[in-house]
Amino acid sequence: MSVWSGRFEGRTAVVTGGASGLGLQTAKRIVAEGGQVVLWDLDPAKLAAAKAEVGASGVIALDVSDQAAVQAAAEESAQLLDGRIDILVASAGITGATGPVHEYPIDSWQRVIDINLNGVFYCCRAIVPYMIANSYGRIVNVASVAGKEGNPNASAYSASKAGVIGLTKSLGKELATKGIIANAVTPATFESPILDQLPKSQVDYMRGKIPMGRLGEVYETAAMVCFMASEECSFTTASTFDTSGGRTTF
Repeated sequence: MSVWSGRFEGRTAVVTGGASGLGLQTAKRIVAEGGQVVLWDLDPAKLAAAKAEVGASGVIALDVSDQAAVQAAAEESAQLLDGRIDILVASAGITGATGPVHEYPIDSWQRVIDINLNGVFYCCRAIVPYMIANSYGRIVNVASVAGKEGNPNASAYSASKAGVIGLTKSLGKELATKGIIANAVTPATFESPILDQLPKSQVDYMRGKIPMGRLGEVYETAAMVCFMASEECSFTTASTFDTSGGRTTF
């Protein structure tokens, strides 16, 4: 893992889904490059371990689909981060059930949309005012190549990630003159604990769609996220950055 010394010096960040996978790796890099991070995640036990591993300024256990909890967590995070939140990495997400639309479980559909789309909206809504107050911000919403192409038997996940892309494009345009950059990252499948939620047949299908012939590694997408979260990303907003091994064509 390459580290850019001091790239996040003096910057503060909230990373959702920060106890594992992409969120954890991104948080580790931000701290290693000089920043302060508060981790949000659903799992208190994993958060305790992640705090020590990352060197986080704080951890908050919450469900991002709970709007009131998100609002309270934003306020607590700002207190932990010297009154500022410069960076939001919205990485919390689930895959949901696997199956065709006409058989898809209603409860799984609702849960996926609640976490993957509504949760991102709630996080952006709660944290953007802190960025506006300081005329600076970087927002990275984790979407997916599935949000561009649609994966069969993953309708809820694909729809939720398409929604994240649309939300991010709207948000980036709203904030374009306020010193705040908002983009989405759209990875193809990469090695992550979230794959444990999927049957092997679904993972094999997604691997087969990648021209490089392999799944991504979490550090590869974390590197892209950290560029998007840094001051270097200064003239691209309301857009998507792909880490897809050649899968994405638009």
